[in-house]
This record gives sequence, C-alpha cells and structure tokens, in this order.
Amino acid sequence: METSSPKSPPVSKSKAVLPHKTGRLRDHFTIGKKLGQGQFGTTYLITEKTTSKPYACKSIPKRKLFCREDYEDVWREIQILHHLSEHPNVVLIKDTFEDSVFVHLVMELCEGGELFDRIIKKGQYSEKEAAKLIKVIVGVVEACHSLSVMHRDLKPENFLFESPDEDAKLKAIDFGLSVFYKPGQVFSDVVGSPYYVAPEVLCKRYGPEIDVWSAGVILYILLSGVPPFWAETEAGIFREILKGKLDFESDPWPSISDSAKDLIQKMLDRDPKKRVTAHEVLCHPWIVDDSVTPDKPLDSAVISRLKQFSAMNKLKKMALRVIAEKLSEEEIGGLKELFKMIDTDNSGTITFEELKEGLKKVGSQLRESEIKALMDAADIDNSGSIDYTEFIAATLHLNKIEREENLVAAFNFFDKDGSGYITIDELQQACKDFGLGEVHLDDMIQEIDQDDDGRIDYAEFSTMMKKGNRGFGSTTMRGNVNFNMADAFGIKETE
Repeated sequence: METSSPKSPPVSKSKAVLPHKTGRLRDHFTIGKKLGQGQFGTTYLITEKTTSKPYACKSIPKRKLFCREDYEDVWREIQILHHLSEHPNVVLIKDTFEDSVFVHLVMELCEGGELFDRIIKKGQYSEKEAAKLIKVIVGVVEACHSLSVMHRDLKPENFLFESPDEDAKLKAIDFGLSVFYKPGQVFSDVVGSPYYVAPEVLCKRYGPEIDVWSAGVILYILLSGVPPFWAETEAGIFREILKGKLDFESDPWPSISDSAKDLIQKMLDRDPKKRVTAHEVLCHPWIVDDSVTPDKPLDSAVISRLKQFSAMNKLKKMALRVIAEKLSEEEIGGLKELFKMIDTDNSGTITFEELKEGLKKVGSQLRESEIKALMDAADIDNSGSIDYTEFIAATLHLNKIEREENLVAAFNFFDKDGSGYITIDELQQACKDFGLGEVHLDDMIQEIDQDDDGRIDYAEFSTMMKKGNRGFGSTTMRGNVNFNMADAFGIKETE
C-alpha cells in the first residue's frame, strides 16, 4: 500500500491532477467489470497482475474536469484519502495513475454491500445494532475532524462493508466533497445531499459541525426507515430542514428508547454551537452503555420503509445519471463557450464588469442593481467574482432535470424493448449495467406502479421523478441554482 504523503499540488495549466507522471494502469492491473457509477467517475473491479489481488478503481474522466477548481477537487480527494489512510473504517488508497483521458484511484475492494442493503437483507435489527453502526460512522467523523478534514457529504451510500462476512468492517468510501479546514474557518459553498444537508449549509455559513447533523439524519433513518425532514419538492425539504419539527410521535418512535431520541435531538440541534461534537456523540450513554440500548428487534415496518427508501433512491440515482450525462455532453459545452466569451481576460473568473459587459453584448436591458443581485446570487463562495463552476450552476435551469425530453430519454434508457413499459427484467438489467448492489425491485415497482399492473409506464415514471425533485439523497448539490442567470443571457428551455 502506498502511504507516503502526496507532494504539493500540480500547476493547473499542465492539465494534470497529479504532480508527477505515472505508469499506465493497464501495465499493472487487469480491468474487470463495472462496480458502480457516480456523478464524477466510474468504479471498476481491477486485479493486480503480480499478486492476483482484487482492488476497486475509481476512474474519473478528465473531460468532466472543466476548470482549475475541478482538478483541485480531485487532487484534494487523493490527499484526504492518504491523510486518513490509517483509520480502520476508511477505505485504503493503494495507488494513483493518470493518463491523457483519466485519473485512476486504486483502492481496497469493499464487497459487502451498502449500509442499508445489509440491514434489509438481514430482515431485522435492534437499537443496539443501530448504535454500533452509528458509532462507526461518527468515529470516522471524529477522525476527520481531528485531522482538520470536513467530510461535507455523509450519507448511507458512502459507507460499504469490506466483505459479506457477518463481522465485516463498515468503511467510508467517498471523500469527493471533503475539504481541509482551519479552526474557526467559515465555509459558504452549498454542497451535500438534500436529505442529509445541515441547515447552516443552506444559510451558507458553516463549519465541521455539519457532519454531526448528517450523521444524526442517518441515525433517524436507521431507527424509523424514513428521513426526519421530508417534503414533495427539494425546496420543501430545505424548508423542513430549516424550520420543521422532529417527529417522535408516529410509529415506531413510541417504542424507541428515550436515550436514542435524546441523542438524535442533540445531533439535530439547528444551532451548530449547541450541537454535540462527534466526540460527545461517542460518549453518549446510548452509544456506550449496553443497559440503556435495547436489544429487542425494531418493528418490521421500519425494514419495509427502509426497503422502499433504498429502492427509490437507486432508481432515481440511475435516471438522474442518464440525464446528467446528456446535459454534460450537449448543454454544458455551450455554456463553456459562453463563459469564455464573458471572461475577456481569460483569468478563469468573471468580474462584475465582465458580467455587465457580457450581458450588454447579448442585448440585456438589466439595470446595474439587477446585475449586482445576479452577481451576488451566482457568487457562491463570496469571492467577488464568478468562477466556472459557479457559472454552470447559475446557468443550468433548475427544471432541466424535469424537462420532458430529458425524462423521455431517461425512460427510454430503461425501456430497452420500446414497449412503453419498464419491467422488472429491464430494471434488473439496468441495475447490473450501473453496477448497483442488491436492489429490492418488487418494492421499487410497488411504490411507483399506480395502476398495479406490475410495470412502470411513462406517466408513473415522470411522476416519480418529479416527486421530491431530486430527493432520496441521490444527488449532490454543487451550489444553489434558484436564480435567473440563464434567463439573463436568454438561454431558453428549447436550447
């Protein structure tokens, strides 16, 4: 295993992520099947030629790295994996390779499946078992914070068991949004996943306390099968996160111990200054005292809800990736050219004056005060200028995901035989293509199939995609897109 600290970051002009040239991945490893597909990369099973030992390889296409910040994000993920390499519940990074097309991260292989899948497969579990799981998750958070790393995207999908064995370790596998921080440093960029994001992230002023909030959300789901803050739209979810009341009255909460509820309340305190730290969570009686953590199985309805939550998550995840790929190829390319046109000094950022001049070129009649408001909305990190990532977030319409043509394209991806229906067989094939683990398709179909014919038609699929608007923890936010940069530049929905 390669454990030496990475060297200083590369110069962005070189269009390289790594600071040194590497050999070719294929010279050392045999590439196998696809294990999974994420927003920024695809994970493959690979085998080391000299030892025949299997590993996981996350391959990130450089065509998706549009600007200097994207290159730095990948480099930072590599640094953080090395930084945390000694922790027993963090995936080990073995090596990195880079060529003209990809950056490859070679990591230990975790074959035991996702957190929720293990629970669902087992069929029942207790508060005591939930306490063991959350102890591992918060243990990773404590380790991150002790090394000045903020995770920023804690969610169940980012934890895998290392093997199918009963006593297999649970490991954190994805640090793509993680950052280094200094004591007292305040962050403002909006990142995370809808159900798990802390309220202060939405207010664009936060620190490492956000990771404890996300772990608290995971704990609430582990004990009830549903997220604590739910609504029909993403905006509604965010309103609930900011102002909603925690539900401890509905089933199964009356049968959950007071100690568990006490811990959740402390982890989900909206005031980050009053919220418990990771260390305080690990010292809580519900975690450390067996006598206060019940060992009786949780209500079977919790498992049933967890099945539906997990299955819907995976279908949406697949559909959104189909749409995102289409957007990244066909629509972001044009936005890239627009950015270059406005960025007249080729600095990689757009100043207020450049934005004003760019809008003037396209015939905009916006007043200076309106342009200033536009600038403030797009400038996520409050740097006084708009970088490429912020510009893309600002110009992609919120409803591109829900545009009819994109929904049709996603539906057709699953409906392989063109019958007008998505069947269980087609879903099974899609899950295989996407490298997903065990998916409970009966629960998935039942949740979406409104006419009970055992299939999903387009109307049912469209309703599912629009319900909860990119919810079920399946997407990652990279900034707030509820403003009208696209309208300002006349980017119409027909483009």
